[in-house]
Amino acid sequence: MSKIFQAFLSGLFFTFILDFFIFLGIKINYIEENNINLYYNILFADNQNIFIFAFFTIIVGYLINYTSTRTILFGMGLLFILAFSTLIPPIGKITGELLFLKKDITLKTKKFSYHGNLYYNGRKKITFYDYKLKKVIIINKNIVIGEY
Repeated sequence: MSKIFQAFLSGLFFTFILDFFIFLGIKINYIEENNINLYYNILFADNQNIFIFAFFTIIVGYLINYTSTRTILFGMGLLFILAFSTLIPPIGKITGELLFLKKDITLKTKKFSYHGNLYYNGRKKITFYDYKLKKVIIINKNIVIGEY
């Protein structure tokens, strides 16, 4: 039982480190590049997928505790290279776009209709690039009626 618990804890620890660097790359190369006012902690907490995190916790814990040294080095090295790759500007930007960017949508409020790209859908505000205005606007989430 203690070996399983040790595998879980070590997998949890290393997966947390991997996640930290993935979201750091997204924060630097997508969030800050698009001038989205967002703290790292909110980005990390709001966009964490528990199922993906649990899956990698199990995989990493198994790698560390139940495989050979060569397999551990190869597997963890590959995972760390993938996680650190988001710190490279084009890769971090593409990763952020895959996760957050919605192209060519329409947001409607009671008074206005906005057509453009949704950069980030936050807790209280939406960061949106409007095609007509040709600039990024911040819209309160509570006034948006629909997204089409």
